[in-house]
Amino acid sequence: MSAFLEMGGYAAFVWPSYGIAVLALGGLLVQSLRQYRARRRELARLQDAR
Repeated sequence: MSAFLEMGGYAAFVWPSYGIAVLALGGLLVQSLRQYRARRRELARLQDAR
């Protein structure tokens, strides 16, 4: 198991890159959900204004 975690000596490069990727994807998810909710509220407001 420790051999896997050491990544053949490249763990110092591999694990941080995984972390950065997870943070970037998480940020995109949060941004997408916020925009989705904002658009739904805008759509409901426009439908109520009819």
